[in-house]
Amino acid sequence: MQRTIDAILIGKARMFRGDEPSAIAKAPVTGSLHVGFLGIAGDEQADLTVHGGHDKAIHHYPRDHYGWWAETLGGHGLLDAPGAFGENVSTEGLVESDACIGDRYRLGSALVEISQGRQPCWKLGHRFGVASVPATVVTSRRSGWYYRVIEEGAVAAGDTLELVERPLPAWSVARVFGLLIGGAGKREPGALRDLANMDVLAASWRVRAEKLLGH
Repeated sequence: MQRTIDAILIGKARMFRGDEPSAIAKAPVTGSLHVGFLGIAGDEQADLTVHGGHDKAIHHYPRDHYGWWAETLGGHGLLDAPGAFGENVSTEGLVESDACIGDRYRLGSALVEISQGRQPCWKLGHRFGVASVPATVVTSRRSGWYYRVIEEGAVAAGDTLELVERPLPAWSVARVFGLLIGGAGKREPGALRDLANMDVLAASWRVRAEKLLGH
């Protein structure tokens, strides 16, 4: 499976709401950028307690969802170009029901691995000026996902995203997001136990699985 990368986006931390900074406003860049273990060169995260790090080095959001969001929100200027959801990578043809935890992809020349879905926070609602956006992400399962970087490399818009390994085909991003964020885990304790012991799942989401089990 190969997909063309529509855009690579980066952003700097700046004041976002009052005195709270954010780097959610990402802009497309031209040319090749280094992909390091903590993300794409030039990209920043404002609050490293909840963003960035090895498990959330790169955020991918499917451009496939933009039309649905435009209909749901009655149109929005942010949806005219990639970057509305603070993503670093934009593609079409790969969504949460197709991508799986543990998937490894060649992102340009770098090797990346899906570590978790993206749990939305208030910043998405503030960015869109619609407070219900984070809740709609949860109910629609249109979350996007994060990569950790396994091998450093370089990437540019127009490069290929190529699947090279899928060790956990039963654990799509959509399924795991539904279990851990969407409330479905209450009905599937066995699945939560599996997630709590899933080495390739981001550490914070393994902890979340444990908490949902009541441990």
